[in-house]
Amino acid sequence: MSEVYQSEKRDIVLTGATGFLGKYIYKALIKEFNVITIARNNADININLTTEVPVIENADLIIHCAGKAHFVPKTDIEKQFFFDVNLNGTFNLLRGLEGCIKPPKAFIFISSVAVYGCESGLMIEESHPLNATDSYGISKIKAEQLIQRWCAKNEVICTILRLPLLVGENPPGNLGAMIKGIEKGYYINIGGGKAKKSMVFAEDVAKIIPDASKIGGIYNLTDGYHPSFAELASTIAKTINKKRIFNLPLWLANIMARLGDLIGNKSPINSMKLAKITADLTFDDTKAKKELNWKPNPVLQGFKIKLYR
Repeated sequence: MSEVYQSEKRDIVLTGATGFLGKYIYKALIKEFNVITIARNNADININLTTEVPVIENADLIIHCAGKAHFVPKTDIEKQFFFDVNLNGTFNLLRGLEGCIKPPKAFIFISSVAVYGCESGLMIEESHPLNATDSYGISKIKAEQLIQRWCAKNEVICTILRLPLLVGENPPGNLGAMIKGIEKGYYINIGGGKAKKSMVFAEDVAKIIPDASKIGGIYNLTDGYHPSFAELASTIAKTINKKRIFNLPLWLANIMARLGDLIGNKSPINSMKLAKITADLTFDDTKAKKELNWKPNPVLQGFKIKLYR
């Protein structure tokens, strides 16, 4: 059953409010705006967007942050999860907005650089073709397209933020696993950890939203520096007082990868995974700097970590 949230003043509706990025967005906006949160639990509107349609009577700005985070699916059911959450959830949110007294002024969608479908590349721009072939990337592409059509139809300012690796105090996913590996002493750099990857502080993404919502457009957001794995690992190690990061020579990693190819999917490393780990993959945020006055903080500065023991 859908829930109705009533308030004298409604400015912003935020989906995914209890997620990693959603918490940062809520914290950044709550002081200046009335933020109506949507999530499965502990929100103003408790609802599963995958299967339910929210009732929203009025909103100036929609921030659609809810989504299934990227992971490597092992089954067809896991692949379908991305479409259920990222695409069907978006569709149900848009259905809910049809009940508004008037359309919102702006809509911000939190997307991903995964839509480009690139395993390697330097300074990839927003104009790059959307070549994703994996379920996660395709679900994000389809969600972007659905939102763009709806916003055009209803004359709503549409902003899409394509994000790389998100950095914060207690990050999920690969970065969280990296921090844990360094803390426990089993993380290793491969080939010196020279591969550069784009990253961005979740806090910086949250801060740019009010300005981005007024302008519209599609933007990559990065920290502007694009640190290497070795630089990031070193920063994390210093932050948690770990002195040594081990390194696996590339020649040895290649041998292990070839053995992994023979073993199959159960192997922790194979040639495909090794190529991805050792390749540069960075994205250009020049457009955001010019049009949004985007001034990100370098991830290697001010990096904070919370360890839960």
